[in-house]
Amino acid sequence: MDHRNHVQAVQECLRFCRDSFTCIPRTVIQLGTGLGDFVERIKVEHLVPYRDIPHFPQSTVESHQGNLIIGCLEGQTVAVLQGRFHFYEGYSTKEVAFPIRVLSLLGARTLILTNAAGGLNPLFFPGSIMVIRDHLNFLGENPLRGPNVDAWGPRFPDLSQAYHPRLIKTALNCASHCGLKNVVTGTYACIPGPSLETPAETRWLRDCGADAVGMSSIPEVIVARHAGMEVLGLSAISNINNPDDFQPITLEDIIETAGRIGPQIADLITAVITDKDISTE
Repeated sequence: MDHRNHVQAVQECLRFCRDSFTCIPRTVIQLGTGLGDFVERIKVEHLVPYRDIPHFPQSTVESHQGNLIIGCLEGQTVAVLQGRFHFYEGYSTKEVAFPIRVLSLLGARTLILTNAAGGLNPLFFPGSIMVIRDHLNFLGENPLRGPNVDAWGPRFPDLSQAYHPRLIKTALNCASHCGLKNVVTGTYACIPGPSLETPAETRWLRDCGADAVGMSSIPEVIVARHAGMEVLGLSAISNINNPDDFQPITLEDIIETAGRIGPQIADLITAVITDKDISTE
């Protein structure tokens, strides 16, 4: 999609959302692999399949249901993206981040995103929840490439704090209050996929400073920061990649582990959403 068509698509989708939704979400929750059941906590006001939203991409990956949900979570109006899109599906990073661009223009100011990731840090274990402090973008493409729309954000957005320190602190405090003992922090690396990492690639990613690796999230974070949104990232660590004792990895195992961690991540997100420092903004 060229620049002019992309801008037009965003504007048409934005008009659809304004005409369709009676409330404006301040927070967007992006659900990753195995975490779609979070919507059971939402008092749903609108549920729209992605296929019915103008210009939305379509989810093609197992466990990504493909719905935009507007509703209430513990008194807070939220938009939930039940399923995401990936670079490896053939989408550009602009298309991957399209929903975040539209929802930011609709008025959302906070993005909480989740994903399933392979652990690289040997101190992690399957079932850990990693609060993302920083990231490494190895996709080879940036969603802001091309002409900048000044009304959407600056030409050169600052990513020195891509993940907001206050949200990180809030998440860690909430994890403690919720009694979650499996919460860690680290750097997330994004690779194109869909092939999983080789032992040599795993060793290299560790040497680069990555604590976990996945195939999503970074385009959405970049667009959110370009739009002035604050971002919190949470990774469900589904397995640990040891380059010296490398074990086969299957999607089924990743989904199973992410689903097992899902209720804990849901508890953490709910606690963050209802934290007074977040909910009163």
